[in-house]
Amino acid sequence: MSETNRIVTVSPATRAEKPLIEGLSRFYIYDFSELDADLSGQFAFDSAGCLGPLPGLDDFWRHDGRCALVIRWGDETAGFALLNTHSHLTGGEVERNMAEFFVARRYRRRGVAMAAVRLILTSYPGHWEFAVMARNLAAQAFWPKAIGAAPNVSGIVRHEGDGQHWRGPIWSCDAG
Repeated sequence: MSETNRIVTVSPATRAEKPLIEGLSRFYIYDFSELDADLSGQFAFDSAGCLGPLPGLDDFWRHDGRCALVIRWGDETAGFALLNTHSHLTGGEVERNMAEFFVARRYRRRGVAMAAVRLILTSYPGHWEFAVMARNLAAQAFWPKAIGAAPNVSGIVRHEGDGQHWRGPIWSCDAG
């Protein structure tokens, strides 16, 4: 299939796709490891040279208000998104929060991530938050563009984390 004929799709991850999300999450963690300025060990390799999956990943199949999504480009798996209800603004709950979002390097700069965000915001209406680590400058450039490109979004506001619940910018919006 040619690159121009491929479409981006986003679908809920089934329980059988949990190993797929776990595997992709290791690449996501690897990408984040370059942002670990104080070398906290949070992103360290184990004795076999591997990274573990995201902590708490099982919760996305166990608890209400959480959802794991698979992002595909044509027939190829391109990434994942994890949604929950945790508010980084208040420490309480929000209707929807983009807990984690990952598109593999191979699929970046092809419009896959932008299309996935549009599909997610269209499929999951409500009041949203998108928190970005202070050190993640690429994500800080991406998120306002991606959110603003969704046709059903209004009321986009950039907040600064209070240092207690979050360090870095947090975008909130309504998706109708």
